[in-house]
Amino acid sequence: MNTETPGTPPYRPSLFRNWMSLAGLVIVIGSLFSFFLLFILDAVAHFSNPYIGILTYVVAPGFLFLGLFLTVAGLLRERRQRGGTGGLLPVVQVDLSRPRDRRRMAVFLAGAVFFLFLSAVGSYNTYNFSESVMFCGETCHTVMKPELVTYQHGPHARVACAECHIGSGATWFVRSKLSGTYQLYATAFDKYPKPIPTPIRNLRPAQETCEECHWPKKFFGNLDRTFNYFQADGSNSPYSIRLSIKVGGSDPTHGPVGGIHAHMTVGNRVEYIATDPARQKIPWVRVTDAQGVVTVYREPKFTNDISQYEIRQMDCMDCHNRPAHRYKSPDAAVNLALALGEIDAALPWIKTNAVYVLMQKYATGQEAREGIATLLSTRYPNDPRIRQAIPVVQQIYQDNFFPEMKANWSTYPDNIGHMIWPGCFRCHDGKHKAEDGRVVKANDCNACHTILAQGSGDELQQLSPAGQKFKHPGGDYDLTCYDCHNGGM
Repeated sequence: MNTETPGTPPYRPSLFRNWMSLAGLVIVIGSLFSFFLLFILDAVAHFSNPYIGILTYVVAPGFLFLGLFLTVAGLLRERRQRGGTGGLLPVVQVDLSRPRDRRRMAVFLAGAVFFLFLSAVGSYNTYNFSESVMFCGETCHTVMKPELVTYQHGPHARVACAECHIGSGATWFVRSKLSGTYQLYATAFDKYPKPIPTPIRNLRPAQETCEECHWPKKFFGNLDRTFNYFQADGSNSPYSIRLSIKVGGSDPTHGPVGGIHAHMTVGNRVEYIATDPARQKIPWVRVTDAQGVVTVYREPKFTNDISQYEIRQMDCMDCHNRPAHRYKSPDAAVNLALALGEIDAALPWIKTNAVYVLMQKYATGQEAREGIATLLSTRYPNDPRIRQAIPVVQQIYQDNFFPEMKANWSTYPDNIGHMIWPGCFRCHDGKHKAEDGRVVKANDCNACHTILAQGSGDELQQLSPAGQKFKHPGGDYDLTCYDCHNGGM
């Protein structure tokens, strides 16, 4: 580039001709390019992601303002250094007929293209990474460790987080941006609660997420399931129950209406009032059947004005409230390990001792690991079989207990069934009555499942298609399961 043309008078150069301002302008150009690229990617994506909103509407504008700040700062600095007189420089001329100017122009254009190419590749890779489960669970915030670990061991481990937590559509696109921005602030300044409260208040309705994969009109019939338990005695006595679970359906075009899935909104409409944040206390239920007949059931003590409460329409999440993040209780996890042979059931009292060490209070995961090993080694000092059991129990703790976030099975109620939480019996407890005296149906053992076989050994081979009366090990009790079972025996 020629800067010394004879006869050309000197001129006052622009105040932007300084390295700080030029660097600022480069950052401005790159941030604008990244902003528009991310905006386009987000607009054409199958579903929105709040973290892309953070990148697009927080990070990219942040770099834009940084670039503008550097540009203005460099301008003011250059002006101060010139002292008001303004140094005069020769006119800069570009003469492409000169080989030197052509080479310099080529280098400049190549550098500009390379810079924009890097911006595009970086923005696109950042977009893809922010869509990943790893980003949601680890990179952005360690607060999500409990959710990530339980998700990886859950039935929806191959479904991306955003598909359930956000979904598609413009309305939820905007909500996710606002939510994601607040999450960034809460994580950066440690403003999040421990444990994370549930249920999530702004979670999208199940009809717009779950039912994208799970067809609600499909008739499922019955499911055959076997539940293996080990008793808290010296010999860890096994006890199994084989059930036919009446899942049923609610669409008469695909099968009989009945069973557990009769609650779905295909044929019936079920609404309720919960008086606690966790939705475990439900004193009022309103059912509208396929013919439009409305029946209201109340607990006797609930005479409150319902206009003071939120009336929620029942959907999948009211029963399947832990679809992706399930915390196994100590009792359930040890039962599974014993059933799989990972822990030797011949070890005396191992069921009781394993559950006991898991139930202890530990400040950190490392403290739990050491405490479990020490306590079990002390209980079985001369038995080499405990060496196999110790890492299994440690892994159970690692997968289901998160003391730093105060999260475990006792923190989050699981409404499927009624073993350690009220679950079904939040409504089906025999106490909810209509004005004509009718009660909410299905408050007995055979309403939702049929016991085909129970016990151990040869007893499990004696199937009873018509069903058996439940026999509780050690004797029968006039109690519900969760009256005694709390997940820790």
